[in-house]
Amino acid sequence: MIMNDFCDADKIWLDLDLVTMSNSAASSNLAASSDGCSQGYGCSQGYGVQKSMALAVKNGRISAIAPMIDMDKALFLKANIAGRGGWMTPGLIDCHSHLVFAGSRAQEFEQRLQGVPYEQIAREGGGILSTVRATRGASEQQLFDLAVPRLQALMSEGVATLEIKSGYGLTLKDELKMLRVARQLGEAFPVQVRTTLLGAHALPPEFVANSDAYIDLVCEQMIPAAAEQKLADAVDVFCEGIGFSPVQCERVFKAAKNYGLAIKGHTEQLSDLKGSQLAANYGALSVDHLEYLDAAALQPLVENGTVAVLLPGAFYFLRETKLPPIQALRNAGIPMAIATDFNPGTSPLASLRLMMNMACTLFRLTPEEALAGVTCHAAKALGLSDDSGRLVVGAPADMLLWDIKHPSELAYQIGVPALKQRIYQGETSYV
Repeated sequence: MIMNDFCDADKIWLDLDLVTMSNSAASSNLAASSDGCSQGYGCSQGYGVQKSMALAVKNGRISAIAPMIDMDKALFLKANIAGRGGWMTPGLIDCHSHLVFAGSRAQEFEQRLQGVPYEQIAREGGGILSTVRATRGASEQQLFDLAVPRLQALMSEGVATLEIKSGYGLTLKDELKMLRVARQLGEAFPVQVRTTLLGAHALPPEFVANSDAYIDLVCEQMIPAAAEQKLADAVDVFCEGIGFSPVQCERVFKAAKNYGLAIKGHTEQLSDLKGSQLAANYGALSVDHLEYLDAAALQPLVENGTVAVLLPGAFYFLRETKLPPIQALRNAGIPMAIATDFNPGTSPLASLRLMMNMACTLFRLTPEEALAGVTCHAAKALGLSDDSGRLVVGAPADMLLWDIKHPSELAYQIGVPALKQRIYQGETSYV
């Protein structure tokens, strides 16, 4: 029966060492495993390694996986052999990005390093509102063109799926404009784009004296329009002292649920407002940042199955010192995802491989946890199917073929090209 699946395949890859991620526990609690696996270079527990395998694809999905020793050699004479040799992993997933925006904050970056206080930069027109002004002034085509090289940088490292948030328009027209551009990127390139409405990202100048009125706009106009026009898959909020209060965020969550949209949250980045627990109580797919997350108050995340998304790029760029409660998340069995948080102000870093390295060096994740964080756990953070981010029969054929000696190299070494093939929906889109 398996040979029939290979005979009927659109493409076949041979002599592979597969990193299936099919053994990754929900918590990715590999560092605490009792068998010493995390200490050995040949470890395969969390990676789900299967050596010397063949893999077949049919209609954009993985249709068969079998040991090479079981393969009928006659099949190779007539099969469409798309690759031979190497390590194959699932396609990478960037589950938190702000890829669509206009303007640059490089001058602000320089000013801050020269000792200019952020408050002064903001008074002089810098900060997030400078990005808002530039994004409002840009056309959809301009925003699309600006986003393309950022997207291509991610794809060149193996990203097959990513989330793109709005949040730099802060008007109905401009938030929808950003979401349309995000959808257009997914239509124009071989990549799956999930979109998130982040209207509650910052308070626009028009509402500086009345934040509740702005939340009215988000709940009564932005969310209904984004849902009705099918521009958003989820709704996000920035629950923070410099963002929006838990009471205001709860209003946004209720509106999102009323319109059938998933929920996410920027929470506990700068302080502990219990936004993560609030979001989880409303069924959030993920809560993101989490430096100030209370390690003793994780039960709502556990009960809801909410993913903890770690954003080491922002931690690094802002030179933060307060670490997320990594060991508590492990102990609680909460899956940890990793993302770029690519944005102009706090993480202008279009490299998911770099984020894997930072997650290991700054947050002390294992390489196995890091790879799970950009594959199966990132898929869960976006509400994708259970087989997404894994190499299993029936899963989407979003796969990467690497010239490496061991999967730990993906988090270890940065900058040296190692990607041999990028396969999206069964088609090779980058070699």
